[in-house]
Amino acid sequence: MRRTTGDAPTVHLWSLSEDVVVDQHAGSDSLVLTSRWGQERLDRPAPVVREVLRRMELGPVLLANALNGSEDLYVVMLPTLSKLSHLVVRTLGVDDLMGPLLSVLPLSPAAPFVLVRQPRERRVRLPRHVALSVPESGIGCVLESVDSPHRVVLHRPEAAWVATMLAWPTTPDAASKALPLPPQVTEDIIGYLCAAGMVTTVDDPGGEPGAEG
Repeated sequence: MRRTTGDAPTVHLWSLSEDVVVDQHAGSDSLVLTSRWGQERLDRPAPVVREVLRRMELGPVLLANALNGSEDLYVVMLPTLSKLSHLVVRTLGVDDLMGPLLSVLPLSPAAPFVLVRQPRERRVRLPRHVALSVPESGIGCVLESVDSPHRVVLHRPEAAWVATMLAWPTTPDAASKALPLPPQVTEDIIGYLCAAGMVTTVDDPGGEPGAEG
């Protein structure tokens, strides 16, 4: 394997699930998002919320670009998106024009997604109930679990390399050293898999996985 991402930084993209329709009536104080789970109403959303959700309906966006570096990212946008996490697809990419690494899709009306970086020396692995399959398109791979409210689509080989490493107990540090990827790419892929419920910590040297807190 050779390094395919160079030193390009990772990028974190946000979009709405394909079934979500954003209803923006001119002059209305409310915004209605309709999905397979019904409707979500946002009363008097800030103009920046309306604009970012409009863009997310069209495809993945980089929030920092959509907000032009505004402090609204932390004050307004992220709290709103946290409430709508069951409607949001999170995508990890690399700034190399070769397409996204992976996407995490919500499968439940209760699908929280919180990125928490694992300590570099903490042993982690894929739980036994995580299934890896190839979609009908034959492109990429899919990770699913009966215990997770998400589906993870691995778009590029780099993401599959990391997922394969996690078939055995390992640490983010060891995985980074073993793979021909920049450490940031490997660690961010592990972080997304953890947030999607596809990774568990290993409690003891015997390799028995335990639930992550």
